[in-house]
Amino acid sequence: MDPPSEVRTWTKYLKGHVIDSCHSGEGQDNAEVSESEAAAEAKLRSRLSAEVYGIPSAEWLKLQTPARYLGNERGAVHKPWDSATVRFALTYPEGRVMGVQIYEVGASNLGHIVLYTVLNKRDGLLCDRSYMPAPDMQALLEKLGSALRLLTAVAAQALLEKHQKPLFAVESKRSLADFDTLGFSLAYELGTTNILQMLHLSGIPVERTEREEPEDTPWDVENGSSPLIFAGGPTATSNPEPFSDFFDFIALGDGEDLLPEIGECLKQCKKDRLNRTETLARLGSEVAGVYVPQFYDLAPGFGGAVFPIREGMPGRIRRRVAFPDPFNQIGLVPYVSTVHDRLTIEIRRGCTRGCRFCQPGMLTRPARDVDPDKVVEAVEQGMRSTGYNEFSLLSLSCSDYLALPAVGLEIKNRLKGENVSLSLPSQRVDRFDESIANIISGGARKSGLTFAPEAGTQRMRDIINKGLTNEELLRGIKTAWDMGWYQVKLYFMIGLPGETDADVVGIVETVNWLQQECRRGRKHLQVSLTVSNFTPKPHTPFQWHTVSSAEFDRKHELLRAAFKAANLYGVKFNITPQKISAMEAQDGEDGCMARRWYNTDEAHAAWGRAIAECGLDWKYREMEDGEWNVLEKLGDTRYRKQGGGGKGRIDRGALADERLKAPLPWDHINTGISKTWLATDLQKALEEATVPDCAHSGLCSECGVCGDDFGDNVVAEVPQIPAFKGHYEPDHRRTQRMRVRFGKHDTMVYIGHLDLVHVFERALRRAAIPLTTKMLEKASGGEWVFEVSQDNSPYHSRPRINVAMPLSLGATSDSEILEVSACLRATAARAGELGRALIPCVGSRAVDFEEMMAKFSANALAAKEVVIEKVSKKKKKLRVELTEKMPVAEFKERLAEQLPSDLPLFDVEALEAIRLNGAVAESAAALLSGIEWYIAVTVTPSASVVAAPAEEVSQEEVDRVDAEASQQDSSSAPAIPGLVPYSPDAGPPDRA
Repeated sequence: MDPPSEVRTWTKYLKGHVIDSCHSGEGQDNAEVSESEAAAEAKLRSRLSAEVYGIPSAEWLKLQTPARYLGNERGAVHKPWDSATVRFALTYPEGRVMGVQIYEVGASNLGHIVLYTVLNKRDGLLCDRSYMPAPDMQALLEKLGSALRLLTAVAAQALLEKHQKPLFAVESKRSLADFDTLGFSLAYELGTTNILQMLHLSGIPVERTEREEPEDTPWDVENGSSPLIFAGGPTATSNPEPFSDFFDFIALGDGEDLLPEIGECLKQCKKDRLNRTETLARLGSEVAGVYVPQFYDLAPGFGGAVFPIREGMPGRIRRRVAFPDPFNQIGLVPYVSTVHDRLTIEIRRGCTRGCRFCQPGMLTRPARDVDPDKVVEAVEQGMRSTGYNEFSLLSLSCSDYLALPAVGLEIKNRLKGENVSLSLPSQRVDRFDESIANIISGGARKSGLTFAPEAGTQRMRDIINKGLTNEELLRGIKTAWDMGWYQVKLYFMIGLPGETDADVVGIVETVNWLQQECRRGRKHLQVSLTVSNFTPKPHTPFQWHTVSSAEFDRKHELLRAAFKAANLYGVKFNITPQKISAMEAQDGEDGCMARRWYNTDEAHAAWGRAIAECGLDWKYREMEDGEWNVLEKLGDTRYRKQGGGGKGRIDRGALADERLKAPLPWDHINTGISKTWLATDLQKALEEATVPDCAHSGLCSECGVCGDDFGDNVVAEVPQIPAFKGHYEPDHRRTQRMRVRFGKHDTMVYIGHLDLVHVFERALRRAAIPLTTKMLEKASGGEWVFEVSQDNSPYHSRPRINVAMPLSLGATSDSEILEVSACLRATAARAGELGRALIPCVGSRAVDFEEMMAKFSANALAAKEVVIEKVSKKKKKLRVELTEKMPVAEFKERLAEQLPSDLPLFDVEALEAIRLNGAVAESAAALLSGIEWYIAVTVTPSASVVAAPAEEVSQEEVDRVDAEASQQDSSSAPAIPGLVPYSPDAGPPDRA
């Protein structure tokens, strides 16, 4: 016989209050199982059996930060799949560094956000996102689909079988193989192996030849065709040949205009039912900036240069140039903390400084300044729509945006009362002054300072055309020191052409000199030093130079010995391993090495084996020993400072080096920079001659970029610098306290506690609800002292948001408690009526308060409208400040509008923030810290079974609970929304 059905009832008590009451039961004959209870049970069971992408919730919760793969960020675009003709998936494969996963890097990458936004704005185009999964997710995908690595294009249908899960796009939760085209951002050479791994995890053939199809078959992903795989980014633009075996096409240059054009072209190709080859041919011939490797090949006798082998393909593919739109950069707001956890707005694209080692400075010309008014409007709009408390102004060289002081101060003035801070990327130290210091100090936190002198001696800085003197370096560092920065980060580089041991040791001497100049008593400048290895980059004057791995090892030891001998205090430095630099130095023949080691666990250790398997040992030996130092003749007077009539030059004339005229593997990429100009600039490096910035000096360097194809330099008119209105002043008053009951459902259960607090903080900012800030407090001499940084700005102040007993990851709830302390100042009219007053105290605090209330009784001022704070025991004074309070209904409405649907807002209750005796009211977290749980279980048999006497809680236990409840001082314990007074005779409360 089956056991009888039962109905169980349990009740939870918190200091005499019922905080939850639940019933569960089985058996349709039980009358006490109400319809609402059955629905609640069904909902609970559905949550327990929930899946994400077909992966059980229990497995999902085993991942580290499972929210990475949800695709539910604020600003995520969920277009209907069938509404689009062409579907893009933008993937971010860049490497895992210092334990930081790919999503945390990619979700905050500006280019990734911009292209995602631009594509989704176009009708007929859909764009989803994917990221290189963390090792735990990779293991889970492999576990659920062990046959994945054996799949080919023919066997792709096996992906649909149960438990075989390929890599997916985060929003649609569809396999990457379902999209028409996959775009990979390639900003770093070593990211190539991650791209191959992502293709492998997606079940997509890695090499483009494996994705070829019969000529009589129209290209149609829905009918089994493989997606078109392409790459973009600076590395792909500068030298695509090492990666040409893996990609169907390469997008060269800026993508804001290029990618939508690719989408429109693919629309027409699908409409015309072209096959794969003809689709790629149309892309390569009709869309400027698209390079299709299969239609190009090496020509015998021309070194590594490639030429078109199909009619209609351009001989040189032009890099695309677009003007940045700051409003397209206001996009995703992730629910987890990212590397750049802030709003980022681009103020200038391109750089014309002409550093001879710098590839981005050559590939992004001409320089284009964004209109200052647009920058201010975009930042103001972005901060209010995202809820961030920090923003960054981005450029290759922010200091070369001459409107920066005016723009920065205008933004700081507009957002002065909102506790936001500004950070800038690496700046030019010669342009760091008090105006920029005022911009980046103050606010939520004080950002750090990063400068890049690059070389330790004036001679080397002239060779690389850094345009920085020792005097300018010291002036910038001293300005930072005087403005309150006691630690800076400096970037240097070794292995540059023409470098001597004295230049290497000069790095240590420069740091020592800066510390000696920036000293106050026993306190001196703290320096965080990063030393990288020079790697020759295509399309730069130093592209002909090769490096020696063995020489790098020697210089590393020389630098370490110099630091040890100098015995510098407060200096931290790290050196990039030369093996990583060697792997970055790829040319057109190195693509096969990436293929060899993409799926090896220890990729770096496998590099040497991959070189041997590809038969490139000779090339590696040249990298070990150094093939050609282009400045080896630096000490020969025939090659220095002559140049007249073509004598003494390596770029032309009788002493010209023929290697400068040899074809290069990237000559078919038209970046706008003349190869002849690069050789001429190399000659100037040999002469230690500098070239001025053409955008600001008015002197054209004749590099060849400016013109109809690439445009001209655009320098914004510099507005007048506004008067600085001061730093943000934190308001630490507790004017009003709101207790919120909310739910945590569906995908939000994968958001951790700290990230959940950030979600609410940003929602409150978007709702324009002013919050009080937490600051370090200490009692000193009878006064409350609020610690601030020395420039009178707060340091790491945070809003008062407290979650009472937060749930563990994966748990759902309808009764989460959160408290917010709000601070609203009085309107001008109300403040003018009473203003501020200091009231002398003549006795106890209660008497003082009564006297104060009597004094203001004529103005009908309610006690709850006054904030009282102790100023000083010795002076016996109270500070009284008139405030406003927000209606509960308005607070609830404004906050609910800014929260995701999976965080429903149920109840909001206004509570006293400061009691009449001056004490801070007890929080829900403090109340729940003393919680006592009593479970009363009543077993009621079904009607078909002879009932035994119901088991009940003893009367003594009930009496004890009742006695404790009656002793509880309800006036000092604010009620929690949803709590009802407990009565032993009332029975269980109504759950509905």
